[in-house]
Amino acid sequence: MDMAEMSSTQPGQGADAPVEQFDVLVVGAGISGVGGAYHLTQQCAGKTFVVLESQADFGGTWRTHRYPGIRSDSDLHTFGYRFKPWTGTPIATAGEILKYMGEVIEENDLARHIRYNHQISRASWSSEDKLWTIEATDTATGKTSRIQARFLWMCQGYYRHSEGYTPEWPGMDTFKGQLIHPQTWPEGLDLSGKRVLIIGSGATAATIVPALAGKCAHVTMLQRSPTFFITGRNVNELAQMLRELQIPEEWTHEIVRRKILKDQATFTERCFNEPEAVREELLGNARNLLGPDFDVDKHFNPSYRPWRQRIAFVPDADLFTAIRDGHASVVTDEIDSFVPEGIRLKSGDLLQADVIVTATGFHLSVLGDIDFFVDGKPLDFSKTVTYKGAMFTGVPNMAWVFGYFRASWTLRADLIADFVCRLLKHMDERDAQMVVPQLRENELSMARKPWVDPENFNPGYLLRGLHLMPSQGDHEPWLHAQDYWSEKDELPRVDLDDGALTYR
Repeated sequence: MDMAEMSSTQPGQGADAPVEQFDVLVVGAGISGVGGAYHLTQQCAGKTFVVLESQADFGGTWRTHRYPGIRSDSDLHTFGYRFKPWTGTPIATAGEILKYMGEVIEENDLARHIRYNHQISRASWSSEDKLWTIEATDTATGKTSRIQARFLWMCQGYYRHSEGYTPEWPGMDTFKGQLIHPQTWPEGLDLSGKRVLIIGSGATAATIVPALAGKCAHVTMLQRSPTFFITGRNVNELAQMLRELQIPEEWTHEIVRRKILKDQATFTERCFNEPEAVREELLGNARNLLGPDFDVDKHFNPSYRPWRQRIAFVPDADLFTAIRDGHASVVTDEIDSFVPEGIRLKSGDLLQADVIVTATGFHLSVLGDIDFFVDGKPLDFSKTVTYKGAMFTGVPNMAWVFGYFRASWTLRADLIADFVCRLLKHMDERDAQMVVPQLRENELSMARKPWVDPENFNPGYLLRGLHLMPSQGDHEPWLHAQDYWSEKDELPRVDLDDGALTYR
């Protein structure tokens, strides 16, 4: 009997109704969850599954973030799914990405598996029953429900969607203007004639600044320290050529993906092996765009080496164009305090503003801020060790999609989907209902390392929450590799019977 035959309730029934049961429960209908649903239909056609999404529609980040100009900072040939060709410009708007995801849902009849407005509060594993029990509230109706699943697939991302991270500065309550975080951008906000100050210099700030330039009185990007940017035309010439040759889109998609990935790998290797040469190339590009009178070293020369933090792609150099044309400014300084007129800097200068936008990052969300229990005991995620950056010691029948820092998130989402589907089929072959990663006897004293080495990659949101994350070991399979070029070959060949996974 499969899980569908065991189900005895209809969607939307309350907590007192009989519990629905599925083979797999997918958390989140963003880029990872929609991809996971697709792979389940293709690779595990006999499995029953449901996708629970807390928002009112699919999209994840691309639904949550609605600030001006929102776009990808990865090319869509690699950020798009491997199974659906991307035919638009490499850097896409949120609307274009949502349209693409909607096509995936429609073309593969996935909508019937997705339940929106379902906020999960608790997930409890029972080794006796070999089941996860999920408690969720329908935020549209207030009804609560319980759903059980043999396997839990966490596709909710890595940050808290409900609120962004805003530091506390002295005097914030004295500011007379409007204070906004990009994650909660007010609908219909009119900034014409306003002086706008953006705090931050990451991909979000670099998107908002050119989107507002020329549409408000002036926009200023205030950064504590500089950020590296790469510029280029928002067009892929190889894709254009292949389409002119009438190559099938599936072939074009795969060829372009491979070329981009090869170029990215070469660039990343150069950042490690010859960082100062790469630095000079990036700064030289900025000097060419901004002219000889602009202080590029002060405003665009970070203290860290290239790729120690994510490098955003600026399509058509629009950020630099806005600065060069005088519609935008960059100020590199630290905040002393907020004042009624704007912000007082530690240099003593005053930046006047009518609207201040805190593009200051995310709150790292560990497993969706859900309360997890394993056999009645609260799960302390930080005490676990990761298995392949996807599963965790002592946590049965669960996988988490955590994408790449230096490559597109979706590349790893596709790889983890293959791994999960293979694991589910392997459990069936073994007639196992439970799988849990466990350190082997000779690994109990293995050296532990952080989820990510701060010397390798150190964005603020990660450093603030690193103590909440699992550790990794010093050898496979207990590593969080963050390397697409090794994982694309290694993950499909993982030995599921080498003793690191225990089955029951």
